[in-house]
Amino acid sequence: MKEYNFSEAEPRWRKHWEDTKAHQTDFSNDEKKLYVLEMFSYPSGDKLHNGHWYNYGPSDTWARFKKMQGFNIFQPMGFDAFGLPAENFAIKTGTHPKDSTEKNTKIMVEQLKQIGAMYNWEKTLNTSKPEYYKWNQWLFLKLYEKGLAYKAEAPVNWCPKDQTVLANEQVKDGCCDRCGTEVIRKNLSQWFFKITDYADELLEKLETINWPEKTKKMQTEWIGKSIGSEIEFEIKGTEKTFKVFTTRPDTLFGATYCTLAPEHKLVDEITIPENVEAVKSYREQVAKISEIERLSTTREKTGVFSGSYAINPINGEEIPIWISDYVLVTYGTGAVMAVPAHDERDFEFAKVFDLPIRKVILQKGTNKDDELFEAYTDSGTLVNSSEFDGLENVEAKAKITEKLASNDKGEAKINFRLRDWLVSRQRYWGTPIPIIYCEACGVVPVPEKDLPVELPYDVEFAPDGGSPLAKHEGFKNATCPTCGKNATREADTLDTFVCSSWYQFRYPSSERTDVPFGKEITEKWLPVDQYVGGAEHATMHLLYARFITKALRDLGYLNFDEPFLSLVHQGTILGEDGRKMSKSFGNVKSPEPYIKQYGSDVFRVYLMFNFGFIDGGPWDDTQIKSINKFVRRLYTAVQTGIWAFEGEDSFTESKEEKSARGNLIFTLHNSIKGVLEDTERFQFNTSIARIMELVNETYKYFNLPQENQNPETIREVLTKLVLIFAPFAPHISEEMWQQLGNSDSVFKERLPEFNPEKLKKDVVELVLQVNGKIRNKVEMERNTSKDQVEEMALADEKIKSFTEGKQIVKVIVVPNKLVNIVVR
Repeated sequence: MKEYNFSEAEPRWRKHWEDTKAHQTDFSNDEKKLYVLEMFSYPSGDKLHNGHWYNYGPSDTWARFKKMQGFNIFQPMGFDAFGLPAENFAIKTGTHPKDSTEKNTKIMVEQLKQIGAMYNWEKTLNTSKPEYYKWNQWLFLKLYEKGLAYKAEAPVNWCPKDQTVLANEQVKDGCCDRCGTEVIRKNLSQWFFKITDYADELLEKLETINWPEKTKKMQTEWIGKSIGSEIEFEIKGTEKTFKVFTTRPDTLFGATYCTLAPEHKLVDEITIPENVEAVKSYREQVAKISEIERLSTTREKTGVFSGSYAINPINGEEIPIWISDYVLVTYGTGAVMAVPAHDERDFEFAKVFDLPIRKVILQKGTNKDDELFEAYTDSGTLVNSSEFDGLENVEAKAKITEKLASNDKGEAKINFRLRDWLVSRQRYWGTPIPIIYCEACGVVPVPEKDLPVELPYDVEFAPDGGSPLAKHEGFKNATCPTCGKNATREADTLDTFVCSSWYQFRYPSSERTDVPFGKEITEKWLPVDQYVGGAEHATMHLLYARFITKALRDLGYLNFDEPFLSLVHQGTILGEDGRKMSKSFGNVKSPEPYIKQYGSDVFRVYLMFNFGFIDGGPWDDTQIKSINKFVRRLYTAVQTGIWAFEGEDSFTESKEEKSARGNLIFTLHNSIKGVLEDTERFQFNTSIARIMELVNETYKYFNLPQENQNPETIREVLTKLVLIFAPFAPHISEEMWQQLGNSDSVFKERLPEFNPEKLKKDVVELVLQVNGKIRNKVEMERNTSKDQVEEMALADEKIKSFTEGKQIVKVIVVPNKLVNIVVR
């Protein structure tokens, strides 16, 4: 019996696939096209770890599974090579990011090939190559032409360690999600993409895509659509005004103070002289706190009085204007009307600073004079609200807004939590922004014919608070393309999420130099049918990709609305300590020792069996030996049954042996059914469990004397066993398929279908009753004749003990289910 040697077989089969171009896609045939895409990896200095394998191995199993169902698969792989990880690795090691990225990419390609995946390497891409980021710059210019890219001064999240701006989504618990450094706020002139123009559609189109509900909810909350009113307040003793947005205009009579964000432009203008120092000190303190931290519901409220008062437009009441960090200048108008009786944050603030709390919404079953011990935020009847008293608050919202509108003091409005996408980065390793600044002409976009604006190699990129490219004279100094005078280039680079916002369109056209993506092939092969990646990208990459898709559609380059029709998130493989795998925690596990000892097929199967794909969990390798034993046992089963493919079909079979064959056929079709249904849903662990059951039942059948085994049954079982196992362990399955006498690849075959009739066992369990009480259970062949069943039941020893000496009145037979003997 030939022993399987994975160290020889796996490289041989990978070479065979490469030589025969087995993974090439027939782009001319889009009838059953299936574009399967995994989020690409970062070649930042670390090799692939087990978490990468957990994404790529099972995803490839799904793609192979669909290929064996007749789909024309396109499964590319590339490298998200720009950004902080690569640059920080370069700073740490002294190696230029271009050099380290190229070196690490080569290593990762070989590692990815070890997985045995169907990646179409002829269609790969690397975002740090000029032939790719040229089209990032093209995209920027197209958005700029459309008014969707603009520059503005704004308060930003600043990481003091990485010396760069972070998007809100990149700040976790007040710290940089890359390095953990506490983030501060500072004002900078930055480039933005106008994602807010698409806020409504980004919400509405969520219903059209097959994405996890949790991810849809995260995007819904991040976009944060609010329907309410915008109300204008005058500032006492001045001609100045400010506006607030509120979803509760019905509570306007309960406003006892107003609050401005510390960054609000009016703060300097309305702060009275004796309060200037206190306000200045407070603003400096707030600058060290991230927006995320400021929004925390558990953080104690802080603030300072401006000394000025606002006029409530509904009743003319003078109310103090406070400054507090729980109000954000980037959300709404940067000002709020504070109603402590009916808003939790306002209530907490009022308690800290002893401000009035006035009830204007009456909860059912309470009195308006009852003391409030917490804010009441639900619906009710208006009180203390002049002519609106007695109205239900829903009706009052409209009525009060109407009155404000009649006096030009307010209007109905829709607001969004979503902010425009800040894309400027003060780092070196990224796409140069294609903008030139000319004293005569102003802001001038680089002409498309001059793209790409290439990233120079000889740059001092250690972070110092400025953009590294600004220190490179050769890059910084330019000629204005409009007037020909001396000019200066934009020194910031683009957020690397720009690279991944449209890469799915580039893959099919990766060889094109004239366009970012070909119109015909894009219309045939996009959107992506199945996307796989981490849930941590729900409000960054996935949202940005949806926005760019819609923008390119409106620019006339795409004819669809969404980039990814279906989405699956793999779970996270944690370290053995339960924390996310990280070199800083010292808990990263490499796949290499396991592959060296067991081979990549065993490692793939282990990852899929030991963890629920969507759940993940802490790393635990205690079962990998058992998986290795199972895979080799399956291989041995094929070896054991090869005789059935070579000899004659003659055999003899007793009743018991026929029953064993029936059990094997039942398990075969039950396993096929389970594998087809569960693999479709990415439930790989239960699919493998079904295959294990089939292997066990096969060995039971092999325990019979060979002359009593049905060669036709063995051929069917082993052939279909290899077919359903192939997507999970491609190398060894190719080997077994060849040993069964096949010359072509197993992946050119179709997966078997199950026969529902075969899921009815040939042997059934009969319940034997006497006077309706169960006295025994026996097995018989399905559809045994009524007379034979009756004869068997009356002869059963246990039944005889209940019928001896009694008159048998009648025998009731329910075919394939029960026999009831009535006696007296």
